Amino acid sequence: MTEQPQRTISTELSTFAYNFDLAQVPSDVQQYALHLILDGTGIAYASSQYEFSKKGLEALRLFDEPGEHIVLGTGEKMAYRDAALANGLLIHGLDFDDTHVAGVVHMTSAVWPCVLAVAEKQNSTGEEMLAAYMVGMEVGARLGMVAKGAFHQVGHHPTGIAGAFACSLVAAKLMKLSIEEMTMAQGIALSMASGNFEFLEDGAWTKRYHPGWAAVSGIMAATFAKAGYIGPSLPYEGRFGLYNSHLIGLEPGCDYSLATAGLNEVWEVMNVGVKPYPSCHFTHAAIDATLILTKEHQLTVEQIESITALVPEEVVKTVCEPLENKQSPTCAYEAQFSVPYLVAVALVRHDFTLKDLEPEPLADKVVADLAKKVHYEVDPNSGFPTYYSGEVHIHLKDGRTLKHREHKNRGCFDRPLSSEVIANKFFLNCQPTLSQEKAERIKASILNLTSFASVSELTSQL
Repeated sequence: MTEQPQRTISTELSTFAYNFDLAQVPSDVQQYALHLILDGTGIAYASSQYEFSKKGLEALRLFDEPGEHIVLGTGEKMAYRDAALANGLLIHGLDFDDTHVAGVVHMTSAVWPCVLAVAEKQNSTGEEMLAAYMVGMEVGARLGMVAKGAFHQVGHHPTGIAGAFACSLVAAKLMKLSIEEMTMAQGIALSMASGNFEFLEDGAWTKRYHPGWAAVSGIMAATFAKAGYIGPSLPYEGRFGLYNSHLIGLEPGCDYSLATAGLNEVWEVMNVGVKPYPSCHFTHAAIDATLILTKEHQLTVEQIESITALVPEEVVKTVCEPLENKQSPTCAYEAQFSVPYLVAVALVRHDFTLKDLEPEPLADKVVADLAKKVHYEVDPNSGFPTYYSGEVHIHLKDGRTLKHREHKNRGCFDRPLSSEVIANKFFLNCQPTLSQEKAERIKASILNLTSFASVSELTSQL
């Protein structure tokens, strides 16, 4: 009798990835996935103009390793792994990229750079690229879901962590590895997966490259597996596996069944939300609630006594504490993770866009003074992590209190942004660097990806 391999999370995910075929994916799911790629690509073009991206690319150039792999939005080419890291940095750097809400992960910023780099190396077809992207998105989302938001509570960035495992299968899929090699790649990725939230303390730039590092880690893990390198067989559920080692004290709350639940039946890519605002997704409900109240009641700063934002308990450490720091962000990145600041911006400027992160708007005294009047409370009716719920109470000097609740954040799975809105976001992000004609060509190329016989048909347009 032939001995059957042990059934583990990694073997199930490997089997899924190895057998994955686009033919089994409904056309609307494929189209949404392509729009997520479009969104991420546009953000990379926008990011290319910012100091963090310029310094990041400068650092990669110091390795002095020439290459032929595309770096989005720059016209530059770099070595294999450097390009993957650069593209992850560019897509995630503005915190404008998509989020799988229940998994609390930004998978496109890790998966798409990995797909691009490996596809160029392997001369993959467009269908192979979309299939690999789908594999990465489905796996990364589920690995995030297992933790139920706990990674954030202990200071880990789940995008970098789940992304490394997802990208190990992305790379392995494009490299046409066996199920056994795919399983080994995940084991190897356990020692590479990383991402830490200490950046929140001072607005440091490190989070921005976590997805790119995940892409590199996936490439490394798959390549080592191809060479026969041996990794642990239980990278997820083992005694020192991912969840037991990274979520000490919170690991009893993990649901390991979510790692493989609904594979080939439930398309988690459809539960990925596109961001309407360039800030941490946990802040969006508060921004929208403030905008709605401000417009409905024609509010001015002079009327405001104080503001209370209700937020999910699980996200307080990320976007509300330490409160004094959140009320007075010292740089753009701190501002993007501050409910008090973003609520103030929404009320004063009636919007929140990338322009509000430039030095002059950040120094606006009117916004700064109002932010000091914004406090928070834990939302007793939170829908987290299914929804990034939020509620705002605006207390006026005349004694009235105005309230609005956004239980389902805009862009979530059952309140999605339309394909037209996503396309418009893409064009706005490309405006600073591309002509409308060029942006239109890129959009058409991405949305027709599956018709390409070679990755070069896409990259020649980027």
